[in-house]
Amino acid sequence: MTYTETDLDALRHDGDELADAVVATLFERGEVGRFNTLMRHVSTAGSPLPEGLPDVAREYLRATAAPPDWVDWEQMERARLFFLDNNVHISTALSFASMPACYVVPRVAKLLSTTHGLDYPSKRMAETGQFTVYLMQPDAFEAGSRFLPAAQKVRLLHASIRHHLKREGHWDTEALGTPICQEDLIGGQMFFSLLVLDSLHRLGVHMSTEGAEAYFYAWRVVGALLGVDQDAVPKTLQEAREFLDLYMIRHMGPSEEGVRLTRQLIELYEEVVPGTFFDPVVSALIRHLVGDTCADWLEVPRTAWDGVARVVPHLLGVLETIEDRSPLGAWALDRLGHLTTVLELSSLTRGRVMHYAVPERLRKEFGVSSSVPPTRRWTPPAATVAP
Repeated sequence: MTYTETDLDALRHDGDELADAVVATLFERGEVGRFNTLMRHVSTAGSPLPEGLPDVAREYLRATAAPPDWVDWEQMERARLFFLDNNVHISTALSFASMPACYVVPRVAKLLSTTHGLDYPSKRMAETGQFTVYLMQPDAFEAGSRFLPAAQKVRLLHASIRHHLKREGHWDTEALGTPICQEDLIGGQMFFSLLVLDSLHRLGVHMSTEGAEAYFYAWRVVGALLGVDQDAVPKTLQEAREFLDLYMIRHMGPSEEGVRLTRQLIELYEEVVPGTFFDPVVSALIRHLVGDTCADWLEVPRTAWDGVARVVPHLLGVLETIEDRSPLGAWALDRLGHLTTVLELSSLTRGRVMHYAVPERLRKEFGVSSSVPPTRRWTPPAATVAP
């Protein structure tokens, strides 16, 4: 599938009919508060739905309780092993590449700025991190898992944001399109899949083709669960490259909201990094992964550590050599990766479980080794030329 400007234009005004209808009904009937209260008790797949849940919500939860019937479970297991083997690298890419990439799209930065509390800027990072960890658990799609209920709630969260922004007049739909439209949903899916793989490649992480394709596939499944139009979404990494290149060329640029969100992100991670000596590493990694042009748009500070960031691939290469040659070393690095990810997530969530509740109002002020030997090393699809 080859994407054109016309294709993406057609996606700018499409939301998610199912979730949008559910949220509209909940607000019309004044049932949002009751829904949120009861849904705090629905955190694992297969749990009985609580008594008193609004009928429209009950029907939605039953209709979206299972993954698509086209899921390839062997591929999903490869994705889980890929995540287990690269969890720290993936967390780094999500934090220092995927999130800044969101901020370099002005309308996405505007939307995130509109819907984030300035007193808790880590909320989206915490939700994204927790969501990804849930996804990559062995039982992610089985009874007792936390992933499926989280996906159901995130889909309604997106719908509630569309509902508020349209109703409260905080969004110019004619100029900006539908908030969290299909184009942006697919763009976000590319940020968390292809852009993560690009970042791992830039960091020098050794990835097999099979592992990279499995990770991308897992996010295709996530997109389906979050209401992404499966007729429009890229099915292969090459199609993903075409979509992402065109999407970024259409929309990326500087904005006040992007600068502010990036500053909050940098300050957040400087708090997570012990002491102050390594604080400049945060800015250096962002600049290394998103490039100087985007980093300048986001006003990422230049530091003396910018050159040091380029050494990271060599250090990772040494660690991967240890991992490949020593089973004990592989075990130790996997455990270290797991503990680092848990510690980072704990810092972001402040020890809380993120419940992905439907907001009743918006802030008014805008303001793991692969099962296939890694003999075929993955290289990113070549950049495409926009039509």
